[in-house]
Amino acid sequence: MTQRAPIRVGIMGFGQTGRQIFELASRSDDIEVVAIADIGKPEILHYLLCSEVEQPERHRLEGNFLVNERCRARLMEIDRPAEMPWDIFGVDIVIDSTGKYREREFMASHLQNGAPRVLLRTLPADHIDRIVIPGLNADSVSVDDRMISAGSATTSALALLLSSLGDRFAIECGSMTTIHAFTSDQALQDYAGSDFRRSRSAAKNIIPNTHEASLWLGHILPAFDGKILTSALNVPVQEGCLLDVNLIMRDADVEVEQINEAMRAAAARHPDIIGVVEDPIVSSDVIGNPLSLLFDAKGTIKAGANTVKTLSWYENLGHAARLLDVVRLYHALDQQQEAA
Repeated sequence: MTQRAPIRVGIMGFGQTGRQIFELASRSDDIEVVAIADIGKPEILHYLLCSEVEQPERHRLEGNFLVNERCRARLMEIDRPAEMPWDIFGVDIVIDSTGKYREREFMASHLQNGAPRVLLRTLPADHIDRIVIPGLNADSVSVDDRMISAGSATTSALALLLSSLGDRFAIECGSMTTIHAFTSDQALQDYAGSDFRRSRSAAKNIIPNTHEASLWLGHILPAFDGKILTSALNVPVQEGCLLDVNLIMRDADVEVEQINEAMRAAAARHPDIIGVVEDPIVSSDVIGNPLSLLFDAKGTIKAGANTVKTLSWYENLGHAARLLDVVRLYHALDQQQEAA
């Protein structure tokens, strides 16, 4: 039997998400990372990768190539999409994991330089072809999609929670606050930036922040369009995030155990994406978890007649895994078209 060629992936941005994507791909049997664009020097990128994986000896630096038993990826010291010649690497898709180039013009640069598709690890800044959340709307994708987003770790967790509960209960409205690990664009010391609060030290403050999930939720879950307010608190932990969601239920008879049972059923339907934890865990316990949503059954509370509060955990590794799920999804569509 002829072995199928691997999916050839390019990565723009070799920060935490880019490194996680590379590590996951290197342990897969169907994805090969062939090129990485990042402004960092190759020896530093290799050093950072090896500092956070379980088996650093698997990854070698050979000149300008990052090599392991699965991938031989060319490292390109490039900062902007318009500078990266994807056509010479024969990529099937590019994952832009920078978090910076969210506008259509930058996504178009990837396409113009030879990428058949570009997949954002973040929410987009303007209209694109599709936002895809595995486990939720994967059946909506089209082979004609070129500019795609996989949402964000927070958006995916929220959408999966709302969909799982919305299938069982009528939800009038709600609010979400993500208690979020600090991010690489925050200053570790007080430093004047474009936002007052985000100019304060990420290492010693809880910093209130906005979150864009509410702006795009209607594109993913039309039934919740305009019904959910979203915000964030960036806190001084490096990894591990908590989703705090308050929902107003139409039916006052909905009880805590019914909510928990609905989430257990959702986890049974999507065991690789959703989980339920019955133990009293904390944020460090979720580090390394590849799920998009880990529902905390002990955190469910009912207040008054109609308000239900839920807690769920997630971390960035789960989002990196879902990005590769989206890559596989579009590759399967392309193969179906070729076979037709």
